[in-house]
Amino acid sequence: MNRVTTIVLTALAPVSWGSTYFVASELLPPDRPLFTGAMRALPAGLLLVALSRTLPKGAWWWKSAVLGTLNIGAFFPLLFLAAYRLPGGVAAVLGSAGPLFVVGLAALLLGERARLRTVLAAVVAALGVSMVVLTSQARLDLVGVIAGIVSSASMGAGTVMTKRWGRPEGVGPLAVTGWQLTAGGLVIIPIAALVEGAPPALDGKAFLGYGYMMLINTGAAYLLWFRGIGKLSATSVTLLGPLSPLTAAVIGWAALGQALTPVQVLGMVIAFGATVFGQLPGRTAKADTAKADTAKTDTAKADTAKADTAASAAVNAVRAETLQSEAPKAEAPKVQVA
Repeated sequence: MNRVTTIVLTALAPVSWGSTYFVASELLPPDRPLFTGAMRALPAGLLLVALSRTLPKGAWWWKSAVLGTLNIGAFFPLLFLAAYRLPGGVAAVLGSAGPLFVVGLAALLLGERARLRTVLAAVVAALGVSMVVLTSQARLDLVGVIAGIVSSASMGAGTVMTKRWGRPEGVGPLAVTGWQLTAGGLVIIPIAALVEGAPPALDGKAFLGYGYMMLINTGAAYLLWFRGIGKLSATSVTLLGPLSPLTAAVIGWAALGQALTPVQVLGMVIAFGATVFGQLPGRTAKADTAKADTAKTDTAKADTAKADTAASAAVNAVRAETLQSEAPKAEAPKVQVA
C-alpha cells in the first residue's frame, strides 16, 4: 500500500501539469510562455528554499544547477518552442516519448534493466496519446520537432540524474526541489528578457493564474515528482507522464466544450491502461520483495535465538550462584595444642 500511495501522489504532478494549457489560455497574458515559465519556477523555488531554510553545500551547488537546467531551465523554453512551431498534438506526442529516453538512460546510468514490459508500456502510452491529440491537419516543422525531442530528452535526463544523485544526507525533498526550481528560473529569466522583452502588465486574473501556476502547478507538483523519483524507479515515475496530455484533453472537454471523438476516447483508455500497466511490479520486483521479507524473517529468528541463548545463559548463571551460596562450607581443621 505504501508503493500505491507513492504512485498516486506522484501521479498528481502530471495531472496538475495537464491544467497548464487551460490556465494559460484563460487567465494569463497571451504569447508570453517564457515569462510564464520564469514565473512558475523562480518564485516557487525561492519559497521552498525559504521554507526549508537550507542552502546547497559543496558539490550540490553545481548539481542543483545541472538538475535545474535539465528539468526546468532548458525543458521549459524547448517545450514552448516546440508548441509554437508545431500543432499542439504533435508537440504532445513528442513529449510522450520521454519515457523511452528514461528507459535507455536508466539502463545506462542506474543499472535498471530495460524490460520488455516497460518499453511496451511506453510505446503503447505514446500511441494512445497520439490517438487523443493528433489530427489530420497536423504539419511537421523541423525546428519544432528537434525542440520537442530535445525537451523530452532533457526532462528524461533530469529525471534519471535526480534519481542517480539522490539528496544530500539529512536534506529533505523540499529543499532539493527549491534548489532546482530556483536554478531553472534563473536560467529562463535572461532568455525570456531577450526573446519577449519587458514583462507584461498583469491584472487580477493574471495574478490568480500565476499564483496557481507557482504554488500548485509547479511548487507542489515538482515536490511530489521529485519525492516520487526518490522512492520509485525512474522508469516507473516517467511512465506517469502521459497523464498530463490526457488531463489536458479531459479539461478541454469539460471546461472548454471541446468535443471528444470515439477514437480520442479509445486513445485515452489505451494510454491510461498502459500507464497503469507500467506501474505493476514485475517478477524481479516481486522476487526482491520476497527476498527482503525472507531476510527480515531470518534476521528476526536469529535475533530471537540469540536473545533466548543469552537469557538461558543468564538463568544458568543465576542458578549456579544460588547453588554455590547454599552449599555447606567446609570447616577448617582444628589444631590441637600440646
